[in-house]
Amino acid sequence: MSEKPPANGPSIRVSPRGASRLKEGHVWVYRSDIVSTNDAPPGSVVTVTDHRGKPLGTAFYSSSSQIAIRRISHDPVADVSALLRHRIADAIAYREAVVHDTDAYRVIFSEADGLPGVIVDRYSDILSLQILTQAVDADSVRQLLLSELSDRLNPNSVVERVDPRIRELEDLSPRESGLLQGDKTSTIVTMNGIQFHHDALEGQKTGSFLDQRENYAAAAQIAHGDALDVFCYQGGFALHLAPHCSSVTGVDSSRPALEAADRNAALNKKEVEWIEANAFDLMKDYAASERRYDTIVLDPPAFAKTKRDLDAAMRGYKELNLRALKMLRPGGLLISCSCSCHVGQSDFLDMLASAGRDAHRQLRLVELRSQSKDHPILPGVPETSYLKCAIILVSY
Repeated sequence: MSEKPPANGPSIRVSPRGASRLKEGHVWVYRSDIVSTNDAPPGSVVTVTDHRGKPLGTAFYSSSSQIAIRRISHDPVADVSALLRHRIADAIAYREAVVHDTDAYRVIFSEADGLPGVIVDRYSDILSLQILTQAVDADSVRQLLLSELSDRLNPNSVVERVDPRIRELEDLSPRESGLLQGDKTSTIVTMNGIQFHHDALEGQKTGSFLDQRENYAAAAQIAHGDALDVFCYQGGFALHLAPHCSSVTGVDSSRPALEAADRNAALNKKEVEWIEANAFDLMKDYAASERRYDTIVLDPPAFAKTKRDLDAAMRGYKELNLRALKMLRPGGLLISCSCSCHVGQSDFLDMLASAGRDAHRQLRLVELRSQSKDHPILPGVPETSYLKCAIILVSY
């Protein structure tokens, strides 16, 4: 990547709609709002201007993605490498201030840390890196990231997790997930006093759902009785509930996830029943057979990956929550989550209210939570606010 001021390099002109988006605080401009690229190279650092030529800041350019512009600064940037080093240092300092009771957390959260296309998670002495855009896939940026992260965090190993679909969308050459530095790919991490095995090259995302860490602890404070954790993955909620509940059952359709959950239960000397099943089928059967619980957790995958999926997603959320409400005993607790950024907070609450009416249950919202603080939110970029976690007391 060139370190010359973008003013001396390529510029990209955007439409009035694209300019308005940036002026309102978003950092993305979609390809449909690009007026001219002036032959900007793929992954280059560019000056963004409005249709009249007025500068709107400095950005990373993607020649392939529908998100063509990702702004990194409102101002001209004379030294991109210096800016990246500053952003990395700032991201690490922020986590030092807000992360507690864990050695597993997100170190860099892409746009939310002013580093679009970079995800870094820490799992004890292993760092997991994801490269998501043309600009940060450049060898010079990769080396800068490795050098800064190694010097500042001193990990045993750095692992790159590759999403083949993202690389295809960004028109990047294929890569395999693997070690970038060191020789260690597995470790044990601790969240809120609960231990988890971590294999850096296995599992979803970078191997764990760090965004739920604070919600695990919040749920544990109020959970009671017989508990059911639906879409339990590797046991995050279930193992946090176990010390506070008389029984805990975890449900997931993935056998490898349940095997990992069972290893985590053994690590913590906790008894949890694990069931491999389709959540919708199991909830239907359990509700029909009048199976009852005191605490139910619903933490499904993102049902709405695009806006086109939203209606079907809301129907799916309502079906799950309706069945859960009918399965709860009086005074029961529902912990209901959605990680779909296209499902707004108000839509999520409306869905819960509708499910409560249909189930003839009175819902009291104890807390409406979001992702953990190591996944910061940019107010002008709604895509950075995606996780909803409602803790609800249910009465008849």
